[in-house]
Amino acid sequence: MHVVRQMTAPAVRFLKQHRDPLTVQTVRSAAAATLAYVIAVRLSPEAAPLTAPLTALLVVQVTLYSTLTTGLRRVNSVVTGVVLAILFSLLVGLTWWSLGLLILAALVTGHLVRAGEFVPEVAISAMLVLGVTTHGDTAWARIVETLIGAIVGMAFNLLLAPPVWVEEAGASIEELARRVRQLMLRIGEEAAGRPPAARAAARLHEARRLDHDISEVDADLRQAEESLRLNPRVREGLLHRVVLRTGLDTLEICTVVLRVLARTLTDLAKEREPERLFSEETGQAFEQLLAEIADAVVSFAVLVTTSVSANAESAEERLASQLRQAAGTRDRLAELLYEEARRDPKRWQLLGALLTEVNRILDEMDTEHRTRRLFEELDRHSREQRERLPRLTRMRDRLAGLPARFRAPFRRDREGRPAGRR
Repeated sequence: MHVVRQMTAPAVRFLKQHRDPLTVQTVRSAAAATLAYVIAVRLSPEAAPLTAPLTALLVVQVTLYSTLTTGLRRVNSVVTGVVLAILFSLLVGLTWWSLGLLILAALVTGHLVRAGEFVPEVAISAMLVLGVTTHGDTAWARIVETLIGAIVGMAFNLLLAPPVWVEEAGASIEELARRVRQLMLRIGEEAAGRPPAARAAARLHEARRLDHDISEVDADLRQAEESLRLNPRVREGLLHRVVLRTGLDTLEICTVVLRVLARTLTDLAKEREPERLFSEETGQAFEQLLAEIADAVVSFAVLVTTSVSANAESAEERLASQLRQAAGTRDRLAELLYEEARRDPKRWQLLGALLTEVNRILDEMDTEHRTRRLFEELDRHSREQRERLPRLTRMRDRLAGLPARFRAPFRRDREGRPAGRR
């Protein structure tokens, strides 16, 4: 135990100072692999039990959920491969055709036992054991080392609680919102003047590149969602996951609509070049509206990534105020665009499309629309859980239906107050 403390103490101090996912993954994997080797040297009959650190290295992940699921699948794959190798060595031994038959059988069996991404590990384990003479001792040693590595990898995350990556995912979402804001400001500023078609097309390419940014944020969010599962330090993990996921979905819709908006402005610039896109008054209103929507996008991102109730209420009030102001500017812009369409009937479709796209962004960030989406997602998760775990759901429903005296954590006095509390 003293050796374990000496090995893990520097890692703990280093993790507190460096919470970068790559740093955490590197330090945790190295420490777990080393610890697994130290234990395996004492328990395994082999002189160099490298299977244990290899297993721990592959089992340990950044999140507790992935560690547990990966460890179970890896142990399953290794044991399956060892059993197949023992059967083949007893029946046919090692020949070129038995090796090919063993690999084929191992890969098929790996899919049958649901080894997942560790299906090749079934064949690797089988070949390693089949290739030695004393298959019994080697098989037993390999199983022992695999169990040691998997147990160390699982225990490592249980004893050293893995970090929750919600803050990192929230920072990625806010950074994405700021990029969307900067692009909106540039589009509005250029649309108010005389942008050449080439510059409008450049903004369209910038809007398309936001798809790559969304995929990176989605990867950070998936890591945060896994870190919330089975984590003893987190309460209401499902709510956190749903809030972040629906928030990113809304931002993704806004970026898609922004790309369509940039496409419409590019087409309009090509038709009106070298003249202005709009009249001076309409251009100023359009620039003001995009600036207000850009600020609302950032406020929306802050709202979905804020965990403290007081800060969330403040962010929601700020977002609602910005959306009301943008709605007023939108109404004024609608009247100006109507006048533009009357003067130039050939372009009424493009002008109407601009207004439709702006309305879509405002509707997606509306607080009432967001509340409905949250409830729909929570209901969907609850329904899926009931279908996936019917027994657990029935047990919970039965507990919910018990009399209050069996469910209440404290007895109550005659006035209905909890007894035993002052």
